[in-house]
Amino acid sequence: MGSSGIQIVCVALTVLGLIAAIVTCVVPAWKVSAFIGQNIVTAQSQQDGLWMECVVQSTGQQQCKSYDSLLILGSDIQAARAMTIICCMLCTLALLALFVGADFTTCLENEDVKPKVCLATGVTLIIASLLLLIPVSWTANKVVRDFSDPLVNASLKKELGPCIFIGWAGSVILMLAGGLLCCFSRGPSGGSGGTAKYYSNSASAPSKNYV
Repeated sequence: MGSSGIQIVCVALTVLGLIAAIVTCVVPAWKVSAFIGQNIVTAQSQQDGLWMECVVQSTGQQQCKSYDSLLILGSDIQAARAMTIICCMLCTLALLALFVGADFTTCLENEDVKPKVCLATGVTLIIASLLLLIPVSWTANKVVRDFSDPLVNASLKKELGPCIFIGWAGSVILMLAGGLLCCFSRGPSGGSGGTAKYYSNSASAPSKNYV
């Protein structure tokens, strides 16, 4: 099993990844207004998220409005909602499981089960990182494609919001934590140790000559 220091680092990385996932899911800053063409000077900017859209005035005042109906939303937003929520849930479960299976805790007394718990936690974190990476990358690709499309009106073009970059960072952090746990989760090799001990005792035992 890996050292307790590696597991403590994984706990810290999991907490950071969970915070990034929650911010990405909640904050309405996936898409922001693009100031191009005739929109170079404007008194307000628009920000779109998974749950609401906001208008930010030049004075700093912000007004947000939730989407009227789930049925009018695109499939990308609906899928992003589901995946980010599942990502947050998996991160929370993985964090609890990591505390149970870590070497620096006594929640689980069986030393043979602890490596398996940590390995399962690592796999869960990798899945959570993919669930966070897919929607932000999908949205980023759509924003870049619409921005480069000359047929799209300049007033409708968007730029990548802060949540896209936070989601990418959170996905990398969760992937790193899951990879460390999968690499350093090794159970005790009881079979090889017992065999070596047997041969050692046999070699050190005094030889007897029978007539």
